[in-house]
Amino acid sequence: MEPHIIERAEHPISRRDIDPNVLKVLYRLINAGHLAYLVGGGVRDLMLGRRPKDFDVATSAHPQQVRDLFRNSRLIGRRFRLVHVFFGPHNVEVATFRRLSEELSGPDDPLIRLDNTFGTPQEDAFRRDFTVNALFYDPATFHVIDYTGGVDDLGARLIRTIGDPETRMREDPVRMLRAARFAAKLDFAIEPATRAAIERHRHDLLKASMPRLVEETYRTLGQGAAGRAACLMEELGLLEPLLPFLSQHLKASSGSGAQPSTISHMIALGQLIDEGFAADHAFVLGAMFFDFMRARRLCAERNDFDLLSELRLRGFARGDTERMRLVTDAFEHLAAPSRRTRRLMQRPYFAHARRFFEMVAPSYGIDMEPLQRFLNDPRTFFAGKPGGEDRAAASGHRRRRRRRRHRRSRHAPGGGLSASAGSPSKQAQISGPDLPRRQ
Repeated sequence: MEPHIIERAEHPISRRDIDPNVLKVLYRLINAGHLAYLVGGGVRDLMLGRRPKDFDVATSAHPQQVRDLFRNSRLIGRRFRLVHVFFGPHNVEVATFRRLSEELSGPDDPLIRLDNTFGTPQEDAFRRDFTVNALFYDPATFHVIDYTGGVDDLGARLIRTIGDPETRMREDPVRMLRAARFAAKLDFAIEPATRAAIERHRHDLLKASMPRLVEETYRTLGQGAAGRAACLMEELGLLEPLLPFLSQHLKASSGSGAQPSTISHMIALGQLIDEGFAADHAFVLGAMFFDFMRARRLCAERNDFDLLSELRLRGFARGDTERMRLVTDAFEHLAAPSRRTRRLMQRPYFAHARRFFEMVAPSYGIDMEPLQRFLNDPRTFFAGKPGGEDRAAASGHRRRRRRRRHRRSRHAPGGGLSASAGSPSKQAQISGPDLPRRQ
């Protein structure tokens, strides 16, 4: 099959928009006699005029040949051997062209379990998931190479599988999450046959490994289009097998016709990410589940479901779920500042807890002005409240009394004796009968 070749004058990609280190890798491979293309999402984003997050390289060189060309590289991967070429803290991922494995299961279970067979550029293109991710850019000729119709789908703003969508979704169920992620990120529609295959086989998600599902969930909901992604996952039915309790909560919350608070939180999270905020996994989990947890606290059934345990059973790390608990538990103390809030300010997660509070508080109509006044001057915040001055004075008086008692006990006879040992009767017992008593 002959590819569609887009000449330099017909596409917007310029080498000025490509990371110089990526160009170094490409040209060293080409100069060594290998084919080397920029591939995948980097080409897609450049064709759309977007700034790619990263760049991937595909080549005809086998992994060991790539390793021999670059001393600053390392072989990685078990499912498929890749090479990472390091430039300081960053790396360029180099993969050998590959094709679909010949060792596939029967039609009743087409799940790919072995995918480590080298191939040609054409075979590599048809092995990929969606047409918009199967474009190649050749830096030797400045051509964009399209085997699958990806350029047309970019123009039509469609996410379409390469080949039969039923087969492709069953081969690798994680592709369903990837379809939702790309559609949300690019603001594209999902092509009807692809969408129907996702809705039909959504329960096959449970056949994928938990680490891959968790990783793809974070990538889908931890992006600037987090609100669109959450809505799309629910529309496609992906949350039902993946996080059924969250799906039920969204259905119940949308019954009134208003936008669920969870979706509002995800939209606000996406805005923060677009502004440059580095949302860790705990922060993303908090945005996903805070309204769910808040609703359960307010109902009589709040003790019959352990969210943290349920998330850990589904592959989410204990460290992430525990940090989410700390960040979300701080919400009430920030909504109504108290003396416990002063102690909270010393915690290492306070900055994230405050940012989280500021993100979700508008959904509940909470006034953030008291927190701002408290943070501006915690010592005098309570003076204006009824009884605040009396409590502050009493607290200061108790502290002074404790200091006086401490000084008396420190200077008492015997050094380590308590203050009661300084009474006349005790002094007599300690001093003995031959010593004169104090008048």
